[in-house]
Amino acid sequence: MKTTNKIRQQLSDHPVILYMKGTPEEPRCGFSAKAATVMKTIGIDFAYVDVLASPLIMEALPEVSDFPTFPQLFIQGEIIGGSDIVEAMYASGELVPMLEGATA
Repeated sequence: MKTTNKIRQQLSDHPVILYMKGTPEEPRCGFSAKAATVMKTIGIDFAYVDVLASPLIMEALPEVSDFPTFPQLFIQGEIIGGSDIVEAMYASGELVPMLEGATA
């Protein structure tokens, strides 16, 4: 399966997915740690992919998402953004209703 097809399959299989460096329990970069902390604070189930363990996904994802950096949060197949956007949307109250809508 082509890597871009694999990514699209992951996006369709998981209503909320975080592509990050490391895991939510052991993030391997500060930005991934921030995004994972917000997600864990909210407490909604989410899938994740450790892009350091999946170099082909790390290479192909920016062309699928049109977003150059990691982490990348997707809700219902749509790119939301990286850690700064996730933190800002959480602080403004926008993120939780989106997540609840995706997982309801």
